[in-house]
Amino acid sequence: MKTIELSTASQSLSAYAEEFSQETIVLTVNGKAVAAVVSLEGVDPESLVLSTNQEFLEIIQKSRHEFKSKKTLSLEDIKKEFIH
Repeated sequence: MKTIELSTASQSLSAYAEEFSQETIVLTVNGKAVAAVVSLEGVDPESLVLSTNQEFLEIIQKSRHEFKSKKTLSLEDIKKEFIH
């Protein structure tokens, strides 16, 4: 990961993106991260949108917690419940 302070950047953003095409570039203002430039090579648009969707991330977090707490149903239980 490369960090670039915008006030001291000596190249254009496109030049940095090209130079560090396989790295995440974190842009900072007064030392505080304000944005990131990441490679989207091999990333589909749906994955990108979901990875930044707070509601989706909360669903994933809840599901992981339930799984760890053994609050899940087996495939057999689901079949019994929904397939008669």
